[in-house]
Amino acid sequence: MTQSVVVGVDGSAESTAAAEWAAQQAHRGGRALRMVHAGGPEAPLSEQPGNPAESLPDVVRALRDRLVDVMPDLEVSCEHVPGSPAHALVAAGEREGLLVLGSRGLGGFAGLLVGSVALQAAAHAGCPVVLVRAGADGGRASGDVVVGVEGGRPCDEVLAFAFAQAAERGAGLRAMESLTLPAGPYVTDAPLAQPQIRVAVAEFELVRLQDALARWREKYPEVEAEAEVTGWPAGRALVEASRSAALVVLGRRTPRLLPAAPRLGATAHTVLHHAHGPVAVVPHG
Repeated sequence: MTQSVVVGVDGSAESTAAAEWAAQQAHRGGRALRMVHAGGPEAPLSEQPGNPAESLPDVVRALRDRLVDVMPDLEVSCEHVPGSPAHALVAAGEREGLLVLGSRGLGGFAGLLVGSVALQAAAHAGCPVVLVRAGADGGRASGDVVVGVEGGRPCDEVLAFAFAQAAERGAGLRAMESLTLPAGPYVTDAPLAQPQIRVAVAEFELVRLQDALARWREKYPEVEAEAEVTGWPAGRALVEASRSAALVVLGRRTPRLLPAAPRLGATAHTVLHHAHGPVAVVPHG
């Protein structure tokens, strides 16, 4: 259980959307909200004001004040942290266990849906990172939590996060696995090209996925969990599912030998850039 929900704020529309999402997440789980404005050099001690919040941009202080007005029973703190935004935000998130960011901040290019800070955090953080895009047409509060599963073997860390999110929301959960044909000119000769074999493999994968969900259904009996095996590519399937989802949850491998190495694969990049609602990236071993 996280003590606080950490959100990066910089005055952009995306960070505002992230702060609003994080505030709801904190309020729903009975946690505090910690707003972090990162970047820039540290002021000399003689120039630092007595109240750290005074060094915050006006737009960030206004956002903090608005959240306090809307949720008066929510404990909110706001601080400026100098240095690299990605490093500062990841460090803050790892201390608390959850980091929320806007998908693109003030420094991003208009054509990029996910900024460099968000991608760095999602690729390197040792805690779950949720990316929120302003103006997204999905991410409904009443939608299901959708979790992407690779190869019928969902990781405990990923399912634990997804089920906990569904339980907090009183929402259902959809575990989705993609079963697609290999690409290339030889595809018609592949065994899976035969319909009866493809159906049998899909049924086997569905049973395996149902078995993997069984103990989590026991732990969270209030969560109605469904298993789904689709023939669509994983990225496309999850992007489509995000249209009506409250949250899409993805796993991110953390290699044992090089724990700091980024591991955002093609599916994660597709979902992060094109999802219609919030996306959580959960690291696992």
